Amino acid sequence: MRIVMTLLISAAAALLPLQADAFDLEETLKAEHVQYAGQPLMMIAQNDGMSLSQATAQVRNRLRPGDRIVSAETRVQGGREVHIIKVLTKDKQLKTHRFNGRRR
Repeated sequence: MRIVMTLLISAAAALLPLQADAFDLEETLKAEHVQYAGQPLMMIAQNDGMSLSQATAQVRNRLRPGDRIVSAETRVQGGREVHIIKVLTKDKQLKTHRFNGRRR
């Protein structure tokens, strides 16, 4: 009788689930989730829109000899940042360049 009871208790103990570590479970679910697949979270945040310095650099690359950037500012329009960069051309014309920034 003791042998049968020992076997039953051993079988029951073997079938009980082991305690799951909550942190391991969270990391496993995160690794399998589509949002985190292939790209770091920081990269996703940066793809939302360009910064003012990126927009200014893009305009600076397009400047012709004699042109210069007069001002660069960021405004919020319609729930989104808009970078406004004003360029004074060689022939004294003011040109305005607009770039979409991050959503707010």
